[in-house]
Amino acid sequence: MSVEVTVPALGESITEVQVAAWLKQPGDQVALDEPLVEIESDKATVEVPAPVAGVLGEILKQPGEMAVVGEILARIEEGAGAKPAESTDKPKEPAAADAPDAPDTPVMPAARRVLAEKGADPADVKGTGPGGRVLKEDALAHESAEPSEPAAADAPAAAKNGDSSPSRPDPAPAPAAAAGGRTVREVPMSMIRRKIAERLVQSQQQGALLTTFNEIDMSRVIALRKEHQEAFTARYGVKLGFMSFFVRAAVEALQLVPELNAQIHEQIIHYHDYQDIGVAVGGGKGLVVPVLRNAESMDFGTIEQTIADFGARAAANKLDLTELEGGTFTISNGGVYGSLMSTPIINPPQSGVLGLHAIQDRPVAVDGQVVIKPMMYVAMTYDHRIVDGREAVMFLKHVKHCVEQPERLLLKV
Repeated sequence: MSVEVTVPALGESITEVQVAAWLKQPGDQVALDEPLVEIESDKATVEVPAPVAGVLGEILKQPGEMAVVGEILARIEEGAGAKPAESTDKPKEPAAADAPDAPDTPVMPAARRVLAEKGADPADVKGTGPGGRVLKEDALAHESAEPSEPAAADAPAAAKNGDSSPSRPDPAPAPAAAAGGRTVREVPMSMIRRKIAERLVQSQQQGALLTTFNEIDMSRVIALRKEHQEAFTARYGVKLGFMSFFVRAAVEALQLVPELNAQIHEQIIHYHDYQDIGVAVGGGKGLVVPVLRNAESMDFGTIEQTIADFGARAAANKLDLTELEGGTFTISNGGVYGSLMSTPIINPPQSGVLGLHAIQDRPVAVDGQVVIKPMMYVAMTYDHRIVDGREAVMFLKHVKHCVEQPERLLLKV
């Protein structure tokens, strides 16, 4: 019997998706709930599992094509030669002349695709699936860990920038053109990239955007982290990063300047009595902004645990769509990529975004003396339609005072 594979309902706001990649091909055997195809909405990438065990038949939607919720993507011939997912990839039998060689590592198709994109050898990846099978999660974890192995000297710099989310590897270089050749590669925009482009243009066209800057002496936060890092990690299972200090400082500042926690809907201003703060993290398909719900009720440990979880699941494209929706304010940390200064763009309909940057030792004047301090530039972009310059500067100065005197955050004074 033929069973249809359809586009699942992904949320009230999502009516259309784009087929990203087929993990199986016609004639392949599939197991019940085995990942079959990746689809992209304007928020995230989702794997569609096989509704039954059997053999994949006709594929009706190719990669890059659009489909609406409920539309048929493919058909499966139920029960036709079905077998468990863990036996889909058989190790190759070594040739008689190559008896010393070990059999190939069993690799799931999704994992094989990730490793192929990065040029990684499956034999170098430790599988956690049945029989040592390499899963997609294993491939992604291997991909994330590789860049950090040879760069021991880079570890202090990463810690100094204080990002709580895992760092993203450098993108793979584009194929080199033939000597003297001039080529153009055409790549269709993904659903996520199209949505990002649409919202950024909307932000620039509809808002009256203005950015104000300040700089923060990070000395006391760095000292506090160094003093309590071991105890904090032992208690919460994650490192104490800089982001939790800025989230707590932003919560305090948003309560002081509620206009930056408000939104314009037509001719009405909506003021929120809660702080849902979006934190930009690098994902497998690009930058995503999961939301810390009710950040005002979170302590440092909860913030760091939640951000670490967001980062890990974003790298594996496992974030739930509801975690990417809403938000009343956003914090973006370009410092993890080495940015010293930038003007962040508001995520509409929000009215403000706080941009963090790299920490750098610089000479500053203190009591008439020139001293070297670890300094960070911070930028605050706001919608001038709802936020006046005075309020924006007040917000940024309050963030500065809280971070330069972290005891205020702990004592809530």
